[in-house]
Amino acid sequence: MTTLRLNGITLECVQGDIADQADMEAIVNAANAQLLPGGGVAGAIHRAAGPGLEKECRPLAPIQPGEAVITGGQNLPNKHVIHCLGPVYGKDAPADLLLANCYRHALGAAEKHGVRSVAFPAVSTGIFGYPAEKAAQIAVKTVLEELTGLSSVKHIRFVLFSNRDLDLYERIFEQTNI
Repeated sequence: MTTLRLNGITLECVQGDIADQADMEAIVNAANAQLLPGGGVAGAIHRAAGPGLEKECRPLAPIQPGEAVITGGQNLPNKHVIHCLGPVYGKDAPADLLLANCYRHALGAAEKHGVRSVAFPAVSTGIFGYPAEKAAQIAVKTVLEELTGLSSVKHIRFVLFSNRDLDLYERIFEQTNI
């Protein structure tokens, strides 16, 4: 785990399960356009949250790539789930901007709801095929750019599923000279 403090905000990278972040007020769901349960991150979050999450999501769908919406956490230990739709790599364009918008809009939703802590998965890197290193660079760069505009969010965590992804994020943290 790597932890940094910048502008009064804690940034960290951990290996783990996004649906098992009990100390975070909100977790981010790498959602599909219909905000339905699926595989990967969305499936894990919906299974842990229970059927109420799908019911709460239904009137908010569909969302477009780069957009984010917020719901309650249902049976999760988190107060909120922020659902963002990342781009499908090679299909949705401009992919880099759409992916950055996921992080930007998720943080905006957190701010709007007074959320103090947010945990992000590696959005779009699973079935959506975004190259892990490129996605990690965009995620870290975008979050760093947004720090000065945050007032309620004081803790941001990147939750990576594999040791390989954790190593990648830690390397990018080091390369950005933060």
